[in-house]
Amino acid sequence: MPEDQTLIIGLFAVIFVLLVWGRVRYDLVAFGALTLGAILGLVPSDDVFSGFGHSAVAIIALVLIVSRGLSSSGAVELIASRVIDPERPLPLHIAIIGSAGAVLSAVINNVAALALLMPLDVEAAEKAKRAAGQSLMPLSFATILGGMVTLIGTPPNIVISEYRQDVLGQSFSMFDFAPVGLTVAIAGIVFVALIGWRLLPSRTSIAEQGQAFRKGRYVAELKVAESAGEKDITVLSLYPTAEDTDIHILGLIRHGKRRPGLASRETLQPGDFLVVEGEPKSIEAFMGKASLEFAGSEQHEGGVLAPGLALREAIVPDDARINGHTARSLGLLHRHAVTLLGVSREGRRFQDRVRLLRVRAGDVLLLLGTPRNVESSMEWLGVLPIEGRHTEVIQRRKAGLSIAVFVGAVGLAVAGLLPLAVSLAAAVIAFLLLGLVTGREVYNSIEWKVIVLLASLIPLAEAFERTGGAELLAGQILVLTADSAPWVSLAVLMLVTMTMSDFLNNVATTLIAAPIGLSIARTLDANPDTFLMAVAVAASCAFLTPIGHKNNTIILGPGGYRFSDYWRMGLPLEVLVIAVSIPALLLFWPI
Repeated sequence: MPEDQTLIIGLFAVIFVLLVWGRVRYDLVAFGALTLGAILGLVPSDDVFSGFGHSAVAIIALVLIVSRGLSSSGAVELIASRVIDPERPLPLHIAIIGSAGAVLSAVINNVAALALLMPLDVEAAEKAKRAAGQSLMPLSFATILGGMVTLIGTPPNIVISEYRQDVLGQSFSMFDFAPVGLTVAIAGIVFVALIGWRLLPSRTSIAEQGQAFRKGRYVAELKVAESAGEKDITVLSLYPTAEDTDIHILGLIRHGKRRPGLASRETLQPGDFLVVEGEPKSIEAFMGKASLEFAGSEQHEGGVLAPGLALREAIVPDDARINGHTARSLGLLHRHAVTLLGVSREGRRFQDRVRLLRVRAGDVLLLLGTPRNVESSMEWLGVLPIEGRHTEVIQRRKAGLSIAVFVGAVGLAVAGLLPLAVSLAAAVIAFLLLGLVTGREVYNSIEWKVIVLLASLIPLAEAFERTGGAELLAGQILVLTADSAPWVSLAVLMLVTMTMSDFLNNVATTLIAAPIGLSIARTLDANPDTFLMAVAVAASCAFLTPIGHKNNTIILGPGGYRFSDYWRMGLPLEVLVIAVSIPALLLFWPI
């Protein structure tokens, strides 16, 4: 048994290092670790794939589909559109939009709530003539806080509930998380609205970068048509047209290489690419007036004059397929007949060609193609549109019906008439019958990497507890808090869990920390629910880095933030969460 303890702790240490390193996809890390655990005999052969049949996996997948259906019906849009008023003072604006984000996150996926509200927040910032970076981080943090209020609000709550079912014989109910979660969420939103946004740096770059995002200024490549050889057109001669359309000409590319400087004296030749910067509408207007084409236009039927072409903007999250790749290496144009026309990166300009630029998480992409092709390409790339997630499929007349279906499903689960997984499955079937989601959207709504991560780590977490690894680490925490009150051990557990969540996926953090918390509770002869609730709260609070939670990554580019900006507001917020949640836990879940 001591040998198994060493192996399982060593295996989790390797998992931790690889996940923090981030060079290998987290689902592959988890699945590889599961396979190694089976080879080493830590996971029984009959249990290797048991995680894929676990109820927590099914519930998380169903919640994502239900979120898609609620968004498609316009129910979420109806709520969100009523909370924006650019005339409000900034603290009041943050309080209102943050509260709306928290309410939405309590019933739908955190990322979906942020994706819906972020364009509204950016639009309000533009009208108020302020940097979007002043309110985007508070909004992101508010959506994370709101997820703690209900069972389905965030994956850590679902994982903790199902873990309790496995070890104690009964899961948490839908609103068991509300007393502590709501207390923490209210305190957190008050903080970010009154104090938190003031802690963000006041450097001008944030305002400049936020302005670049609000205006949608992209670096793009425009192709010189074959007809250009008939006239002697210089780059300099296009400057008046560029000025009229609010376009900046940045340079010229010939034979795949960028010409020195702005190349203003160069005569345009067929096949050259002009590098410009501007808003989508300005780029389109300049392209037409200067008789230019977009890169790859020959692969769109009808070329630049093809009917039905549209420009769409999308944000790159950390788990997107295109993250770390170029549009050309993925064959975006060849596979989907969609052109990556431009890229916006934290308000910066870059030297690489657009189609050869290695895209990063937080970039904003400008995609061109037919609406259907662009939609399918965004799903395939794993990017999030910023002008409404599903504007073409919203069925606003069914908003009330979709809300009724969702409330009915939750009501059946709360009343104990149906298990939560079954009631959510019934809601998904109803959404399918109502046409709110299609069969394809059912599968596209699910974050499969999270599903594989969770299903792979569940058997490992069980082995972690079975071999005594959790008990060993719990003992170390108890040694550190010897001769102290039990709440001190609770606080240390939250601190450790919160720190892990800042660097790891919150599902992975929960699966590691839950057995440790239970072991501490049993050693202290304390209420295990107190410690499990503490793990759920702490695992959800990833505020120190842009990689701890997907929402933090999404706002990185649009807000013009740097990696170090997050701890400025995140560190005091995490301290506040511990300070508020400990008394709340002791009150609502006596130790």
